[in-house]
Amino acid sequence: MGEQHFERTVEAPCAASEAYEWHLRPGALRRLLPPWDSARVVSGSGPEERLEKGARTVLRVGVGPVGLNWTAEIADEQPQKTFFVDRQVSGPFKSWIHRHEVSTKGRTESVLADRIRYQLPLGPLGQLLGGPMVRGKLERMFAWRHRVFVGDLRAHAEAREAGFEGKTIAITGASGLVGSTLAAFLRTGGHRVLELVRRAPTAPHEVRWDPAGGTVDTARLEGVDAIVHLAGESIFGLRWTDEKKERIARSRVVGTRTLVDAIGRMEEPPGVLVAASAIGWYGDRGDEELPETAPRGEGFLADTCAEWEGEVDRLRPGVRAVKMRLGVVLDAGGGALATMLPAFTLGLGGRLGSGRQWFPWIALDDVVGAMYLAMHRRTLEGPVNLVAPGQVRNAEFTRAMGRALRRPTVFPVPRPALRLALGAEQADEMLLSSVRVVPGALEREGYGYRFPGIDAALGHALGRTT
Repeated sequence: MGEQHFERTVEAPCAASEAYEWHLRPGALRRLLPPWDSARVVSGSGPEERLEKGARTVLRVGVGPVGLNWTAEIADEQPQKTFFVDRQVSGPFKSWIHRHEVSTKGRTESVLADRIRYQLPLGPLGQLLGGPMVRGKLERMFAWRHRVFVGDLRAHAEAREAGFEGKTIAITGASGLVGSTLAAFLRTGGHRVLELVRRAPTAPHEVRWDPAGGTVDTARLEGVDAIVHLAGESIFGLRWTDEKKERIARSRVVGTRTLVDAIGRMEEPPGVLVAASAIGWYGDRGDEELPETAPRGEGFLADTCAEWEGEVDRLRPGVRAVKMRLGVVLDAGGGALATMLPAFTLGLGGRLGSGRQWFPWIALDDVVGAMYLAMHRRTLEGPVNLVAPGQVRNAEFTRAMGRALRRPTVFPVPRPALRLALGAEQADEMLLSSVRVVPGALEREGYGYRFPGIDAALGHALGRTT
């Protein structure tokens, strides 16, 4: 009942040296922290920090109803790039030693083995009380981590084949759910990421911009290879008052205008601007299939998307523009799914209205993967429907949530109740509208979805698959 052992291996679609390097680059720890877990980085493993022997990272982890700090240190690193070891300096375990070992399988393949030795506090009593829970959590966590690891390596290998290697990419909205994930993903691929911030920059990777004031530090952006524009007021949260709607529209339209104008003034502009838009462009369209060529619909979101994309259309000649019309992004770390989780976890979830409206969803890692494809695939241009191919109605999505969480979903929310709670316009456009979007552009480009079906996507997002 003393030291416990855990091991999990996975085949990697790259040379052993690349699998090793991926783990030590900036962004790796961010990519390996599951959104359904309670851990977050307090210090160390920053955007410019490569992990090396002696490097320490402090995580805040949840243990029961409280949290505590877990300090880990890179204790050993093998010069031939076959293994490195991190150990707990202080934290929830009596001891913890994690050996990351990579071995060559072929010229372009390798095997990663995660081997952990740990001891729980309180001796036999601690193992009796917490042993099965810890073991189960490790199984879930490393299944999740290995899916992310392998998927990222495949995407980076494809980009390298296209000559997209060692690039500099600037991102607006880099602190948000999509932006922070994309930044970490790019850094693990060996790219340099610049983050546009509204405050005074405090680090070399930050660039000042004031979207409302129309100013950008264009000198810092000269020569970047791509710009990804994600910034904008969230449509979630508060009711759509006139003031809230003004902030939503203005943040997107004026922010995009500022960025497009800045690119127009640059001597060395980026090769591509990947700009976020939304499936709100299509309005409420019932069962009509909606490829990228479908005309815009009606309503506040459709009007906002039209103005938003109109600013992108002003982009100077020679800079490729990709307008990503995002569906509902599924990730437990934020956005719509995080908003839904409390009710569904308590078994209080149910369909919205009739449940027959189409629910245009996409997994977060496929958002990142498709945006990456847009950066290096020169044939991808114009509007792109950023949704999964396995689209479902709201009632089927509700049942899938129940399956993933093993909870009943028998409490429907009637249309009148939604309209009373949010207001008719917000409820109708955000929750009750039917938008059957199809990802025509991505399918023509042969994009390989990590999660094309709803069950696999929710299982991964919620850490419920093995």
